[in-house]
Amino acid sequence: MEATTRQRIEELLATSPVFVFMKGSKLMPQCGFSNNVVQILHSVGVPFDTFDVLSDAEIRQGIKEFSEWPTIPQVYVKGEFIGGSDILIEMYNSGELREKLEVALAS
Repeated sequence: MEATTRQRIEELLATSPVFVFMKGSKLMPQCGFSNNVVQILHSVGVPFDTFDVLSDAEIRQGIKEFSEWPTIPQVYVKGEFIGGSDILIEMYNSGELREKLEVALAS
């Protein structure tokens, strides 16, 4: 990945404690997996920002290399990669997601 792409990703992550790289936006998700993530984050009541990877091929590919995770959406908390849709669903169902977000956002 080019250094400029890495820098753009790091700058995006710095804009919000909870950040999602997804297809579409939180107002209009463009795939079911992205929609799952948006619904889960809304249900736990945390503010979050998003970036539409469909709008930028460089970021779309770069984020996969950045996280070493091959799929979109990708959820980050305080710059740390948490996972995609399936992982968020598991964490939500177990209560781990709410706990992790409360701890991260309190500090």
